[in-house]
Amino acid sequence: MNADHRASTTDYTHQFGAASHGRSTGAVQRLQRFLHAYPSTVPVVILLLAIAIFSVVSRNFLTALNITLILQQVSIVGVLALAQTLVILTAGIDLSVGAVMVLSYMLMARLAVNFDINQYLAILIGMAAATACGVFNGWVVTRFRLTPFIVTLGTWKVFFALNLFFSSSQTVRSADIDKFAPVLKFFGQSISVIDTRITYGSILMIVLFVVFWYLLRHTAWGREVYAVGDDPQAAEQAGIRTNRVLISVYATAGLICGIAAWSSIGRVGAAGPHGFQEANLESITAVVIGGTSLFGGRGAVLGTLFGALIVGVFSSGLKLAGVDVLWQLLALGLLVIVAAVLDQWIRRISV
Repeated sequence: MNADHRASTTDYTHQFGAASHGRSTGAVQRLQRFLHAYPSTVPVVILLLAIAIFSVVSRNFLTALNITLILQQVSIVGVLALAQTLVILTAGIDLSVGAVMVLSYMLMARLAVNFDINQYLAILIGMAAATACGVFNGWVVTRFRLTPFIVTLGTWKVFFALNLFFSSSQTVRSADIDKFAPVLKFFGQSISVIDTRITYGSILMIVLFVVFWYLLRHTAWGREVYAVGDDPQAAEQAGIRTNRVLISVYATAGLICGIAAWSSIGRVGAAGPHGFQEANLESITAVVIGGTSLFGGRGAVLGTLFGALIVGVFSSGLKLAGVDVLWQLLALGLLVIVAAVLDQWIRRISV
């Protein structure tokens, strides 16, 4: 009788454990599937938690002035991260976005100030040059079937060299821009909102993210971008001209860098050939933290916006808390690693 009782108890324990394990596994899989379907969820949660924590740590954090300062600080990197997101969605990467932007704004500033070209025409030429850089990246990637990392690593140096050649390594001063091409500083101007002021550059960033959210989610081009990033062979079999899509993505990324170039002159006030040296890596950081998969085909531009804001919130919050710059960099680095690990975890169950 005792032996039978022990056997039945053991069976019940195994069954209960298996059922509990099944429920636990099912809950984990449901969470993974949810995060796969809504990749922007994680950065939103992280952003809200960071805001809540830093609001407690520092009384000056959650003020209108500090929030607008954060928006200003991330306005340029955020726009570059938008360009980076488009490329990464196709399972590529663009290490040249920062160099393209610097080359573009040096063209705008030098043509308008030093060559006496109409300031509006100079802006158009700078944007056209940035778009041409993107087209060149896309053409090399598709024509020679090279890895985007290698191609854009090379063009990063090429575009930077062209920038130094055209600018003669000289900065276009703020006073000269004010005198000869004041419209270049347009996005540095601001409007009054409640008790603070928001720059046109910050508004531009938000508008661009909304526009490209719509394009990616509600147009045929957007669906093709996701399809090419998810499975290029299947996309070709479905009739999608993958090379054309890739070139259009790199060209669009270049155009966005040109827009960021104009905005950056207003943000900084001058045009220096050695500015934004870490913009490439900062843009990738915002994309990864924002939940876009480095393997392509999954992610959302709004997630990148949240990723850029997370970087701004962490930098501002840690600074107001008196944390040394060394530990600020460490915290952001760990955040990127956690985001990459989370991406791999989500991808494993999504297959």
